[in-house]
Amino acid sequence: MALGLLPAAIVSLVLGAGLIALGASLPALTDAVTPFADGWPGVWAVLLRVTLGAAIFGAALALVAVTFTALTLMVGEPFYDRIWRATEERLTGAVPAEGTGFWRGVADALSLVARGAGVGVVCFLIGLVPLVGGVAAAVVGVAWTGWLLADELTSRALTARGIDRRGRRRLLRSARPRTLGFGIATQLFFLVPLGAVVTMPAAVVGATALAVRLAEKRSTLINK
Repeated sequence: MALGLLPAAIVSLVLGAGLIALGASLPALTDAVTPFADGWPGVWAVLLRVTLGAAIFGAALALVAVTFTALTLMVGEPFYDRIWRATEERLTGAVPAEGTGFWRGVADALSLVARGAGVGVVCFLIGLVPLVGGVAAAVVGVAWTGWLLADELTSRALTARGIDRRGRRRLLRSARPRTLGFGIATQLFFLVPLGAVVTMPAAVVGATALAVRLAEKRSTLINK
């Protein structure tokens, strides 16, 4: 568990530096893309640029949240694989024989980044709505990225049981409240400063426990 902190810390530093750079450049960026507002009354120009800046930063946060998980799982593959195996042995007494494979993990990570980019675009568009856009984008972003996090974090344990991507998502949808609860809670911890670093190893354990319960439920339904 302690070793699992290292990859999360490395990725957090890189992505955190990117967010800080984006935040510092937001005033110049919003001025550059809204030259038509230079002649507007001061309050309206400021409102437009603040709204646009909030939308850009909110979209970046949604993308970073998902990208963090994908990159951390790739960088920390040996550490998180060890945590997963230890959790499987503790919960079930054995480790599923079918491994996920390096390239399958890379494909899942790239898919997660692509879907995260889609969430970022949607949050950006929602954030453009005056007054309520920022709050609405935050709520949608946390809920949606929470679902994506749950999908990605449970993929190792479910794939090892021979469940393909379509089957995994169908299984997660069958327990939507529990899946969303786990994903959103994880995402909210990720938003706390240094929370992602501390939470990531525990998230792997929690995702494994969730996957085991869902797989057991699936086996019970099949046997019936």
